[in-house]
Amino acid sequence: MTFGFAPSAASAGASSLMSAASANRLARMLEPAEWASAGIPLLRNPREVVSGLHSRHRPTPSTAVVAVLDHEERLAASASFVRRPVAADGWEFRNALLAHLRRVVPHDLRRRTPVRTAVLLYCRDGDERWTEEDGAWMWGLRDACTLHGLRCGAYITLTRAGWQVLGEGRGGRHPSSTTRPAPLSAPDPDPLPLRSGSTEALRRVAAR
Repeated sequence: MTFGFAPSAASAGASSLMSAASANRLARMLEPAEWASAGIPLLRNPREVVSGLHSRHRPTPSTAVVAVLDHEERLAASASFVRRPVAADGWEFRNALLAHLRRVVPHDLRRRTPVRTAVLLYCRDGDERWTEEDGAWMWGLRDACTLHGLRCGAYITLTRAGWQVLGEGRGGRHPSSTTRPAPLSAPDPDPLPLRSGSTEALRRVAAR
């Protein structure tokens, strides 16, 4: 004879809630094919953007750098922050990105068509292959851009192997997550143009 215990209503309910939460979290991520078909504008010179952000924010693994580019692909504002040690969830990432965008640049919600573009550089461990964490950042970036009146731009990963624009197949070995950033005062081999008067503001944001 075998004895056992039937699951209680409370434990069954908790299991159901966990399953629903997991399903919702998985729904808040984008796969590379979805991202590639979303009409994300291509960067004219992604190496310049990556090198400029790498020099200004000196990202280490788990650091996200969100930047806003004008219509000529000049850097208007940027901010960096370290990802909280929680499960990869596009909703959490969206909120973090939106909070930092609001601190460094006014929204463009009154415009009929976005004129500025937000891009995200995320420094992480592992190789260049897409992960669920990347999918959550993609979802978060797209949603944050919509809520701030910006065009959703490129999602770039920075790993030991180098940098890669996910969904485009473009990348390079330098800089990488282990590269020593070039100082801002030194000539940059891949300079990122800035609007007049933006340098000091960027230094303050990078120092946060």
